[in-house]
Amino acid sequence: MDYAATTPVDPRVIEAMVQCLGPDAVFANAASTHGLGLVAKGLIEQARSDIAARVGAHADEIVFTSGATESNNLALKGTFGEELPHNSRLLTTRIEHKSVLDSAEQVARRGVAVEYLVTDACGRVDLDALASTLQAKATALVSVMHVNNEIGTWQEIEAIAALCRAHGALLHVDAAQSVGKLPVLLEDWGVDFCSLTAHKICGPKGIGALYVRRGRRLAAQLHGGGHEHGLRAGTLATHQIVGMGASYALAEPASEMPEIERLSQRLWAGLAAIEGVARNGSAATSIPNIVNVRFPGVDGESLRLALADLAVSAGSACNSADVEPSYVLKSLGLSDVAAAGSLRFSIGRFTTESEIDRAVERATEEVSRLRSLAPNAPNWCLS
Repeated sequence: MDYAATTPVDPRVIEAMVQCLGPDAVFANAASTHGLGLVAKGLIEQARSDIAARVGAHADEIVFTSGATESNNLALKGTFGEELPHNSRLLTTRIEHKSVLDSAEQVARRGVAVEYLVTDACGRVDLDALASTLQAKATALVSVMHVNNEIGTWQEIEAIAALCRAHGALLHVDAAQSVGKLPVLLEDWGVDFCSLTAHKICGPKGIGALYVRRGRRLAAQLHGGGHEHGLRAGTLATHQIVGMGASYALAEPASEMPEIERLSQRLWAGLAAIEGVARNGSAATSIPNIVNVRFPGVDGESLRLALADLAVSAGSACNSADVEPSYVLKSLGLSDVAAAGSLRFSIGRFTTESEIDRAVERATEEVSRLRSLAPNAPNWCLS
């Protein structure tokens, strides 16, 4: 129940990766100019093309990184290089992934003005407020995630991109959670930078990419070799890249999401039968594989530990060391108590109906047990 944190690698992806491992495989350095190196380079370029095709981009716009976190860092810090642009302002939201929020703090220390956009109770960017903010002052970059990793809310990226273009701002999008769940059309939308990863769509961990629209410039954050158009130094991990390419080739929303949506509806119907339960965000504006639920009268961390056999999450896995309530849920207006009493359920390609039913059964049992143990059990509905 934690596919939003990471996913199992698809056996077909593993098969593709194994062809790049071992003494009889394509293990050569793709930067080498001998025959074996050229074979490795060919596999990498095929993967680059497969990734580009999935997100509506050109192959030469895909720059490989270690994952979406590095891509987010490169997009934000690379936009505000050693010489700050005259319009040194960054607009983002308070519900972004920590790698965006922390990168924003870093560029702020260098003199960049960082401002946070207005979102509604479901986490959607207020387009009128964005237009007014862009009109009020020149802006270098807007950074908005396509799909939120905690509540699943998706943004109207095409409309946001149009506003950015109209006011001379660049747009960075974190699409780590959206590929394979929604169509992604970066060139058509007018996005300038987009962060991608493999391990959210049954690909390997440790590999990602940054889409850099043709003609856009970034200051490199890693140096030493001039790899990836000079934007990201380091020997390319052929097996990881091939795995990412295979996972993107398989990630077709039209074929996969109807079953996931059916399972998600079954999950929510079962959880909603528990007294007092409510959904954080809106199903109408969220991808179906993420269901964030609050359980009044129950501490979310206690419930998560009680449901350890289900592998559910109290928030982003990247923020798991933080015992504070989810900053995303608090930004949506939830109280500390309500945010702390919430859990994220997320499903994916290999989730079964029996697993859904088991999750509902276990959640129902544990919520009832924990409420009965609470000192204020008779008044739990008031919490």
